[in-house]
Amino acid sequence: MSSTADPEIILVTGGNNGIGFDTVAALIATSTNYHVIIGSRNLDKGRATLEKIRARNHPGTVSLVQLDVTSDSSITSAFTSISQSFGRLDVLVNNAGICPEPAANTWPTRKELRAIFETNVSGPTLVTQAAIPLLKKSKDPRIINVTSSLGSISTRLNPDDIIASANYPAYRMSKAGVNMLTAFTQTVGGMEGVKTWSFCPGYVVTDLGGDRKLKEGLGVDSSETSARGILEIVRGERDAEVGRFVERDGKSRGW
Repeated sequence: MSSTADPEIILVTGGNNGIGFDTVAALIATSTNYHVIIGSRNLDKGRATLEKIRARNHPGTVSLVQLDVTSDSSITSAFTSISQSFGRLDVLVNNAGICPEPAANTWPTRKELRAIFETNVSGPTLVTQAAIPLLKKSKDPRIINVTSSLGSISTRLNPDDIIASANYPAYRMSKAGVNMLTAFTQTVGGMEGVKTWSFCPGYVVTDLGGDRKLKEGLGVDSSETSARGILEIVRGERDAEVGRFVERDGKSRGW
């Protein structure tokens, strides 16, 4: 791990909301050893998030980069900026994701498939590609792909699993794609030494899926619990599970 004089540089895509926001806050609240870059598609929302987090006076530091994972030019611009400012990247958290389809969906529309795959699969894949040169300059590079238990094929095929019957077909397919990205990144040539995980943050209160109030009413866990799971990976506490599909609370899941 880096010294406090040379903090680890961590990029969190979709860092201005939900799990991304809580991850940024959890990291810089922990130690001066972390500098977290908030990747935000909307610059105004990103600036508001930056001010909100800085107002907490955490020991770690934080900055902002505009990053729309659906735009090649935005990805290029973001990593050019990160390269110029920091010269390397130690941890990439591919967190940005969407779920605009209704829970009752049995089959997705082409529009839903395109939108969800563009953000949830193409986005982290192209962001990872752009990050590789900077990650290779780190002494201990890590990639955390935020996925979902809904993306587990073995779970979908297990009638005894409580979430097997949940629909969200396009979202489930996209997160299965994220899991393949993890497997591919962990084994493809030129990525030696880069540790990669798929991480399921669990069913927590966020705006994803548009049911925040329902989740709060049901007493669903805060997304801060998900952030703690990501922090464990950043700290090296789950290095025995590199290349695997892991969850909160030390749990793991089959592909």
